[in-house]
Amino acid sequence: MGSALIGLAAAVVGVTGTLIASVLSHRLLARVQAEQFDRQQLSAQAQWRREQQVAELSRRRDGYMQVNASFRRYRTHLMDLLWTLQKGTVTPEVRERVEEARRDHHATFAQAQLIASAAVLAELDGMTAALSEVYRRVMSLDEGTPDPDGSFEGLRSDFDHLWERWERMRAAMRADLGARNDDDGGQRIGPPPLPSLPPDGPETTPAA
Repeated sequence: MGSALIGLAAAVVGVTGTLIASVLSHRLLARVQAEQFDRQQLSAQAQWRREQQVAELSRRRDGYMQVNASFRRYRTHLMDLLWTLQKGTVTPEVRERVEEARRDHHATFAQAQLIASAAVLAELDGMTAALSEVYRRVMSLDEGTPDPDGSFEGLRSDFDHLWERWERMRAAMRADLGARNDDDGGQRIGPPPLPSLPPDGPETTPAA
């Protein structure tokens, strides 16, 4: 009788141990799978955030390049109008090119307002205001009612000031894109590693 009870107890213990081991093994497997799933979710979220950062940086870079190009075009056509006024050779075509460049700049600026950082937007606002004032002064000269200081020479200095504002605006854009100098003197954008904002346009020094 005693041996039977001992055998039964041993059997119960063995079965219980097997059941407990099975339950523990299942729970351990579930825990490992849950941790693996969490790691995969975190990795997917990190990848998504990275892709969003790259896409956002690319949108800002494209927008900054467009507004940069529109500024140069607007400024160039305003200068052309000023020179032709000085020479007495202004034509309707010259005036129309100014108006087209002005409309393009306004449209590009409106788009840039939606993506620009606060620092860049402040520079854009200042640049647009300065351009509008130069446009007004040139148009006043064209209409024969120039400002007291709105002579040809005075307006030439206005364009030099526009160039200086452009350099500050471009510096703000590059800073917003993360432009930096490497030890070898090269320039990069990062992170993410995208090409830097190029010095677009044929102008490299303030126009006289």
